[in-house]
Amino acid sequence: MTRIRKLNCFDYPKIKKMIAYLGSDEGAQFSKALLNEPFGFINSILPLKYKFLHESFILLDGKEILGLITAEPVIGNHYKINITRLIFQNNLYDAGKQLINFVISKYSAKGATSFIVSVDECHDELLRLFTDGCGFRQCASETLWKLENFEKSKDIPCGFRPFNNGDAKEVCRLYNSEIETIYKASFERIKQEFEDPILGGYSAFYKNRYVLEEPLRKKIIAYLSFTTSDNSNFIIDFITNDGYEISYDDILKYAISEIDRRRSIFYPIIKQKNYTKSADKVGKYLTSKGCKPIQTQIILVKNFYRPVKTAENALQVFLFGENSKIVTN
Repeated sequence: MTRIRKLNCFDYPKIKKMIAYLGSDEGAQFSKALLNEPFGFINSILPLKYKFLHESFILLDGKEILGLITAEPVIGNHYKINITRLIFQNNLYDAGKQLINFVISKYSAKGATSFIVSVDECHDELLRLFTDGCGFRQCASETLWKLENFEKSKDIPCGFRPFNNGDAKEVCRLYNSEIETIYKASFERIKQEFEDPILGGYSAFYKNRYVLEEPLRKKIIAYLSFTTSDNSNFIIDFITNDGYEISYDDILKYAISEIDRRRSIFYPIIKQKNYTKSADKVGKYLTSKGCKPIQTQIILVKNFYRPVKTAENALQVFLFGENSKIVTN
């Protein structure tokens, strides 16, 4: 008989065997996650809006682990849930389906309204598992480009400065304005999603963020970030106001100079968000620079919309007269 329960540190030896074929990076990430297990207990009993860590669950058949799933509320908008990891034994797609549906049921009962997962476009069976098996819809995609033969320029572009929480509202407005209309319902963010989390130190990622201001009006016209989980591969992500001519060369020069201040050896990777107005322009620019696309991830979404309650007229009207009618509305 199968059952699903929360992952704990005693499961690590069995999990390590399951993921041995994935390489050392995945095992290292699990080790780091399990170090937070004492905090995980506190996190598990908190209401959804106060959770600050991801949660992992395993599917068991007796003592054998058949699969694992990890879910993580979006910081600043805990009613969005990212499914960040799904592992199951070879061809046990039913185990994957059980785990996905368990997470959806568990978090939607706590008030979650959106579930998001990114799947490599090459994994056709996994895509079908989420879409046909669990009701997710295919939204858009993101492509990662490897930046090769880059130069560490000493001429650092001006105008950039570190992001602070006071910029969150303006950055949020910029981000949402640059999303293509057909994708807005799925990708729009709220201001709190851009603010620095109080317990950000427990994140599995290290992230730096910057903004570019228009000199005269001090208006934010570009937002830049780079993220790493291993201090080696840095994912550079940026969005710009399409009403301004902003040099992508300057953006990447600044990002690389900031990374170079922290690491002497690193590998920059550019994220192209294919749901933004500038997606084609960014793609052409990266191609012209000799960058190579190394991965495209399909973004899948499942939404639960809260019904708007209609006002109910619970008034009972009793009319006493010749016909002795009773009317109930």
